[in-house]
Amino acid sequence: MSKELYHIPVLLHEVIRYLNPAPGKRYIDATLGGGGHCEALLQAGAVVLGIDRDPEALAHAREHLKEYLEARPGPNNLRTDNLKNAPGRVLTLIKGDFGQLTELALPTGFKSVDGILFDFGVSSHQLEDPSRGFSFKAKALLDMRMDPEGQKVTAADLINKLPENDIAEIIKNYGQEHRAFQLAHAIVRARGLSPITTTEQLAAIVVRNRPRSKGDKIHPATRTFQALRIAVNWELESIAKALEAVPGLVQSKGVFVAISFHSLEDRLVKNFLKNNKEIMEIITKKPITPTDLEIKTNPKSRSAKLRVAIKK
Repeated sequence: MSKELYHIPVLLHEVIRYLNPAPGKRYIDATLGGGGHCEALLQAGAVVLGIDRDPEALAHAREHLKEYLEARPGPNNLRTDNLKNAPGRVLTLIKGDFGQLTELALPTGFKSVDGILFDFGVSSHQLEDPSRGFSFKAKALLDMRMDPEGQKVTAADLINKLPENDIAEIIKNYGQEHRAFQLAHAIVRARGLSPITTTEQLAAIVVRNRPRSKGDKIHPATRTFQALRIAVNWELESIAKALEAVPGLVQSKGVFVAISFHSLEDRLVKNFLKNNKEIMEIITKKPITPTDLEIKTNPKSRSAKLRVAIKK
């Protein structure tokens, strides 16, 4: 599978401009995904630690960045892939949740780095692969786990086992859905007749109980599916923990870059920068968004917001 088909990196030129990679500089790509941002850093001669919890993403990166890789066991029995093709061209890949950023980075020697990149959200590949159950656009098992190997609880588990109020709170808080309690009631009523196990079933329930209004620009099930994905993967909790680790890993004059795709993620980044303004200089007073050309080329980039700060 080509890199383009797997995932198109969002705001690539802006990310690289701010991170300013050069031979010997060291970076952490905490959300490796399709490896597009990571590849650009490596092409500039940088040393990179790539982290992802999704085994498919790591498998893709190992294949498409293999010119940089030489497999060997890492310290503390961490699964790593190290590469040394030329001076300053080194890549380390680790499977893990970026919420444990410090625990993943320090044993591999990535401390006092020149920059850290976060690209939150779901990759194109994850959304478009029916077997992952992230999207309502294709019939699939209601899964949504970023790490099917290490996570046990699926979206179907939440939908079929949680009390109605808990489901409503998830949809309300993580999906910002104003009809959350109405939808939760409909879901509980439907599961009483038959377990809800597929994306198609859940989407149909939402559509029946949340008619699209004239002003709606998104599918009625979008917010509910987003909410479940966030809950299944503890995304906001992981982001909060990862952000706390940034000041301890980035050296003075090191760059912090974060791409968010919805207001909940962006709010965490804004609050992090606000609460650490004594040590982090905010470079982007307002977030950078994709150009019209990028949105036309990659419509999934339209909601992206890029924030940058430099450690003082």
